[in-house]
Amino acid sequence: MPLNRRKFLKKSAVTGAGVALAGAAAAPGAEAAVATGHGKPKPKRYALTVMGTTDLHGHVFNWDYFKDAEYQDAAGNAQGLARISTLVNAVRKEKGRGNTLLLDAGDTIQGTPLTYYYAKVDPITAKGGPVHPMAQAMNAIGYDAVALGNHEFNYGIETLRKFEQQCRFPLLGANALDAKTLKPAFPPYFMKTFHVKGAPPVRVAVLGLTNPGIAIWDKAYVQGKLVFPGLEEQAAKWVPKLRSMGADVVVVSAHSGSSGTSSYGDQVPYVENSAALVAQQVPGIDAILVGHAHVEIPELKVTNAKSGKTVVLSEPLAFAERLSLFDFELVFEKGRWSVESVAASVRNSNSVADDPRITKLLKDEHEVVVAYVNQVVGTATETLTTVEARYKDAPIIDLITKVQEDVVKAALAGTEYASLPVLSQASPFSRTSEIPAGDVTIRDLSSLYVYDNTLVAKLLTGAQVRAYLEFSAEYFVRTAAGAPVDVEKLTNAGNRPDYNYDYVSGLSYDIDIAQAAGSRIRNLSFNGAALDDAQQFVFAVNNYRANGGGAFPHVASAKEVWAESTEIRTRIAEWVTAKGSLDPKEFASVDWKLTREGTPVF
Repeated sequence: MPLNRRKFLKKSAVTGAGVALAGAAAAPGAEAAVATGHGKPKPKRYALTVMGTTDLHGHVFNWDYFKDAEYQDAAGNAQGLARISTLVNAVRKEKGRGNTLLLDAGDTIQGTPLTYYYAKVDPITAKGGPVHPMAQAMNAIGYDAVALGNHEFNYGIETLRKFEQQCRFPLLGANALDAKTLKPAFPPYFMKTFHVKGAPPVRVAVLGLTNPGIAIWDKAYVQGKLVFPGLEEQAAKWVPKLRSMGADVVVVSAHSGSSGTSSYGDQVPYVENSAALVAQQVPGIDAILVGHAHVEIPELKVTNAKSGKTVVLSEPLAFAERLSLFDFELVFEKGRWSVESVAASVRNSNSVADDPRITKLLKDEHEVVVAYVNQVVGTATETLTTVEARYKDAPIIDLITKVQEDVVKAALAGTEYASLPVLSQASPFSRTSEIPAGDVTIRDLSSLYVYDNTLVAKLLTGAQVRAYLEFSAEYFVRTAAGAPVDVEKLTNAGNRPDYNYDYVSGLSYDIDIAQAAGSRIRNLSFNGAALDDAQQFVFAVNNYRANGGGAFPHVASAKEVWAESTEIRTRIAEWVTAKGSLDPKEFASVDWKLTREGTPVF
């Protein structure tokens, strides 16, 4: 489906070796304060505000493409760069545009049907193709620099490089290195000069760092081409360089959470969420814009172990729901500028209206994508729902496992693993998903799989599958035989979320909820015979689980035989489109049931 119009934007010049240099004119409030009375002059001062977003994931509008309606949630949040633009305009008016910097900490070009459409359906990489909506919006808002997120690599390096060309700001990644030369494959940093009337200029350096997990999550695209060393070691290398180049302020934009944890175990020797470790270990950093974790941290203060100085961190909520502000106070003493104080806070997108300039700019693209997701791709013979999927084997979840099984079998055809049986995993993500009888749209199918997971194939033995199922079955509250069953109290034992309970298709088994956790899997069989603990299986599993998400046993350390970067929800839409119809007879099977001492619960 062609765009109504093409918009071509000139990329601003980038000068220096991997450094974008820009000058900002002094705004009215930017004059250095100097006393004119008797006695010792007061030191010169300057106020600077750094604004930041992160994990935008393709949200330009306050719109839910899966529900075909304005976005709303129980907390009253609003989403989208159109709202962020209004917030940014207000801050620039308050502070003086010449005293502000606007950054992002990554995960920009993936996450909504809007971004999928311009990566796959009307791709930006096509000859004469469109300008990416996120490039258009962020150029118009006036971003200064953006760190690379792991999801920037989901559609391959060619798409990322095209997006980079379309942006009027650099994409930073000091720890995204060329695999052969080990030199930065993207600009490591950005430096901007702020002119101060009556005083020397203030030079601000922004170091961009991305997530080491890219090496696993997008292995299919980056293996042999790019490597991603740890954030701490690369910050330790670059921060002193930036200081020696005359940076008065050093801000890090890091696509890495603050918790110090990793979802991928020991598969990568670098910490996934290391922003606070960077602050603690690397002297010379004043503030860190945190990303990746999708949590809200208005302000977090970390003491640097070597300098004793405070480093201020802030993470705005994802999807453009918040804007972080770092307010710097600088003082000029002894011939140099130094940071006297930093205070961080967040502003809420629900407090303002959309910037009509942004909504008008991208109205065409938005309408094209709304029409796309509402396309009918097939028909369903009956209504499929997740209402009972937590405690009954529901056909709608079997649809996920069947699609995954088919994709993996096709991918492994002709390989040494082609003869192995394929098992498939899926979780009841949502309690309210429904595919209606009759016409089925891309939107219906996409809403079934609410996460941006991709598919991985691992090798597991029968014994490991058994342990995996036992761990999954801990999700159920132990309920004695004969005791009343309340389905609202039957699940989520130990506060385990629904997305950490897995079905496994291709086997037959009972879950005896009258038994203690660890002893619940009964009558486990494959092809009508008791499961052989030594038998090998290919396990079709989402990348979150494959990388250790949920801490399921064996799967993270198991041998990986295949992986891809196409979202599972896209594979579901492709499968239904190819079939033309959704008939549970083609994919539904009762693989498991809840029992108590051999008697079915339902």
